[in-house]
Amino acid sequence: MPCRQWHAQRSLFVLASILGALAAIPPGVQSIGVCYGVDGDDLPSASDVVQLYKDNGIDSVRIYSPDADLLQALSGSDIAVTLGVPNADVASLTSDPSNATAWVRDNVLAFPGVAFRYIAVGNEVDGGDTGSVLPAMRNIRSALSAAGLADIIKVSTAVHVGILAVSFPPSAGTFNRSYMTPIAKFLQSTGAPLLANVYPYYSYISNEGAVDINYALFTSSGTVVDDISGYQYQNLFDAMVDAFYSTLEDAGAGNVDVVVSESGWPSTGSNVASASNAQTYSQNLINHVGQGTPKRPVGIEAYIFATSSDVQNTGAETQRHFGLFKRDKSMAHPIDFVGGTDP
Repeated sequence: MPCRQWHAQRSLFVLASILGALAAIPPGVQSIGVCYGVDGDDLPSASDVVQLYKDNGIDSVRIYSPDADLLQALSGSDIAVTLGVPNADVASLTSDPSNATAWVRDNVLAFPGVAFRYIAVGNEVDGGDTGSVLPAMRNIRSALSAAGLADIIKVSTAVHVGILAVSFPPSAGTFNRSYMTPIAKFLQSTGAPLLANVYPYYSYISNEGAVDINYALFTSSGTVVDDISGYQYQNLFDAMVDAFYSTLEDAGAGNVDVVVSESGWPSTGSNVASASNAQTYSQNLINHVGQGTPKRPVGIEAYIFATSSDVQNTGAETQRHFGLFKRDKSMAHPIDFVGGTDP
């Protein structure tokens, strides 16, 4: 690409991104989005999916890997996008910075009308690949910086509660993965949030005898947990999110925000996986995000998993039944994404 054309494209992208980002951020801090997976069958077209989001007031979406058709459909929609780097691609972005430059060119700059908000470098990366995450994040951010976008599109990674050595009480949170402290400090230095997958459902079924179902579903009538810090918890979601905040503080990165990059409740597959509980959890989460947590009483940005059920998932039966919408685009269970009164 000739230099003049490259700079013209970059300038257009920067302008479009600024306007898109401003339009995509809703009044106040809280935001509810959905996670878009492509492992189902007979899924709606990309344009139908985007229209579905618009019709239901969904202002942001998390995509786990670049999808040209969906990104093109999202162009000009003002729907904020978290775009994932698949785990299998993380190492290649570490080994050669030019690979990160090409990735940003092909998957970000190629779509100037998309309101990109975050790049998630890997999702719940574990094992020997964890050492590649931070270098890949640095290289992606450098590529964004070269395009004038590092202050508009933040680079992070998505993690799960398993990276916490301690999660209860929430104020005692600490990392049990040594690679996470440098990542936390990188996020603090760049002003990016930590993306955390937060599932009270899984915490509940792992401790079913010790955790009240109402505490997991946001339906407790009063305080359930008194933290040693003095904070009081009426729901498990807040306790889990605050455990991440305490962990970041312990790592010397107390200014890093937490974005809940996945949360949800299955509708089939276990004794508490029901359409009723899935509806209750999702609606109460939507209603609750504007309140923040006891430790951070400001609005939360959260993404509900997922647009459609992942019927091709080979894991537990419940993993195939998190879908918010059916194949005909009707709701699996009624949900108001605009939200209302906190439970």
